[in-house]
Amino acid sequence: MKETIRIKDKLFRLLVPKKEIDQAVERVAREISLDYEGKEPLFLCILNGSFIFAADLLRKITVPCTVSFVKCSSYSGTRSTQYVRNLIGLNEDLVNRDVIIVEDIIDTGLTVSNLLKDIRKKDPASLRIAAFSFKKEAFMADFKIDYLCMEVPDRFIVGYGLDYDGFGRNLGEIYQLATE
Repeated sequence: MKETIRIKDKLFRLLVPKKEIDQAVERVAREISLDYEGKEPLFLCILNGSFIFAADLLRKITVPCTVSFVKCSSYSGTRSTQYVRNLIGLNEDLVNRDVIIVEDIIDTGLTVSNLLKDIRKKDPASLRIAAFSFKKEAFMADFKIDYLCMEVPDRFIVGYGLDYDGFGRNLGEIYQLATE
């Protein structure tokens, strides 16, 4: 674990160590497993960022489940574009399914808001959200995060699936832009 790292042209400092990440994911997996006892939820993971969180979370889920992926994007560089692009659509039949959206980070909430609208049209039995991180100060949407690992400051962060222009997703810790 390094205290500071360089990615491309930017310097980042450690914000959340791996041990804290692991404990938070374990806690959320227990909550979901208890809530879905006797059910078979579909975890709908938002690519690219949620893939590491989703993999860690799903390995800890104790109820039978299925997994699918959708790709949405609203970031360019270190800023949200405020415009959500659905890049890969949803192919599963969601009628009467218990669906849990898995997201790496919720900041403005626009990506998840758009996805919620699309999924609700498909008549799921239930629809919940599991997020690794949440930037409360940046949140502009109107939905509840049902399962949350941690709140983070409204700063640009990388690691654990989060990236800067495609780099840094593979880091096991969360790092914050050093100049913020």
